Amino acid sequence: MRVFCTVARVCLHWSKLWADSYLTTTTQKNNLQPLRQELLLPSSLLPLMFGFSVQRGRMPPSQPNPGQYALTNGDPLNGHCYLSGYISLLLRAEPYPTSRYGSQCMQPNNIMGIENICELAARLLFSAVEWARNIPFFPDLQITDQVALLRLTWSELFVLNAAQCSMPLHVAPLLAAAGLHASPMSADRVVAFMDHIRIFQEQVEKLKALHVDSAEYSCLKAIVLFTSDACGLSDAAHIESLQEKSQCALEEYVRSQYPNQPSRFGKLLLRLPSLRTVSSSVIEQLFFVRLNNALGL
Repeated sequence: MRVFCTVARVCLHWSKLWADSYLTTTTQKNNLQPLRQELLLPSSLLPLMFGFSVQRGRMPPSQPNPGQYALTNGDPLNGHCYLSGYISLLLRAEPYPTSRYGSQCMQPNNIMGIENICELAARLLFSAVEWARNIPFFPDLQITDQVALLRLTWSELFVLNAAQCSMPLHVAPLLAAAGLHASPMSADRVVAFMDHIRIFQEQVEKLKALHVDSAEYSCLKAIVLFTSDACGLSDAAHIESLQEKSQCALEEYVRSQYPNQPSRFGKLLLRLPSLRTVSSSVIEQLFFVRLNNALGL
């Protein structure tokens, strides 16, 4: 829960003014207080993460309505045209041009500074949450299910975003960003921490080596997000079906776009289980300690 609260803090830092525009009266905000207390989330983060709108109680009117895509047998979801449309909606949900992040934050010597590393990390994390709340089907889930899914998968989504934007992972700036100079570790802890950094670097580099395109990244993130492994889900079977649909969308896309790479789909799926080897607490230590300190948290 402590690490997940960092996700909430980062998103709140980037979006509190925007989010407050959805809940304009004291009564409306008070109506969400029991939920906020149950989930241990800041009140102004709820509109950001779960798409509340004062007028509709769901997503803002400008967003497409995921509910129009039924999951019954024989519906358009099982056809190639729908799958292409589904991927288009996944891509459209991206709040930022992720591939440009790294180049915007690079210094002339091609090494990213500490402040830029932390800023980029915060953007990537915010982007993951904002993307999730705008993709098909996710906003229609119970809010408690949305929280459970994000709590379990945010670090995996972060790694995928880091790979997609080719995030520079030079060791020295990462160690500085982690604040090790301010709170020295024992030699054994430093070695263990360095090993976690190496694991993170390896996962990013292996994804980059596959030359994953934007559509594939969006499908991979949907497969990661819609997992029935999260605790306390109200309808695990439904969420598992969403994961299966996302896998089918990826398979169809790869088959049509990369006909000369018959093993590509399998290679992409095989990258997903190892994403969980990247410790969420290490991601927090690497990228968000400075932000938490700046916010007095």
